[in-house]
Amino acid sequence: MSRTIDYGNLMHRAMRSLIQDVLTDVQSDGLPGEHHFFITFDTQHPDVDIAPWLSDRYPGEMTVVMQHWYDNLRVTDEGFAITLNFGDNPEPLYVPYDSIKTFVDPSVEFGLRFETQDDEDEDHELQDESDEEIEIEEVPEEPRKDAEVVSLDSFRK
Repeated sequence: MSRTIDYGNLMHRAMRSLIQDVLTDVQSDGLPGEHHFFITFDTQHPDVDIAPWLSDRYPGEMTVVMQHWYDNLRVTDEGFAITLNFGDNPEPLYVPYDSIKTFVDPSVEFGLRFETQDDEDEDHELQDESDEEIEIEEVPEEPRKDAEVVSLDSFRK
């Protein structure tokens, strides 16, 4: 049986670890400067914990904003808990990292988007929130195999 390296899952794990590190810093020291986050997650994920009225209102996905007011941020290895205001009603949420679809900090034009097989288009393109593309191109390695090459030029400054 042949083994392969699952780069897609490894990259998703690394990106989720980055989110955990950022939120851990915010938990300790607060949001620095103008930083703020838009976090979109799958409300149907089995480990998401939100009020029933929120899941009724957002039956597929929901975007929350961490900016001026948030409370009780607790970061774990699996996800984070936070209390956010919804129309002057504080609501506790639990969001597992596996449910996150996008994580964006518009103050520095940084964004991550997690895609599943169903979300990917034919060209296998990922796009960050600053409209720079990360293309995954299929390049023949040998006549019987194809390799995927990831261009990381968009991450360089």
